[in-house]
Amino acid sequence: MKGFGAGGMAGLMKQANQMQAKMKKAQEEMATREFTGTSGGGAVTAKVNGDNKVLALTINPEVMKSGDIEMLQDLVTSAVNDALKTAKDESSKEMSKITGGMNLPGM
Repeated sequence: MKGFGAGGMAGLMKQANQMQAKMKKAQEEMATREFTGTSGGGAVTAKVNGDNKVLALTINPEVMKSGDIEMLQDLVTSAVNDALKTAKDESSKEMSKITGGMNLPGM
């Protein structure tokens, strides 16, 4: 690597290790956060954590009155996907703060 002396390379490695430690800490913190998604104007609400695990699912009893199981399945799927998207977007934002917007594979 032209332009990097022994000290320069050591400095880069130190910075990379610090960034990796910050990213690991951020990932651990994200896993404990909760994110909510809804569908059907609030008819179904899903809560997930940053580790992509469903924590809770709430269905408004009014939805059941129609007896339309397919609609309910669609609402549940949509609410869960909405919550997971929110978690993913928030995780990406947090990682971007650490990496300065660099796109690092696998992160």
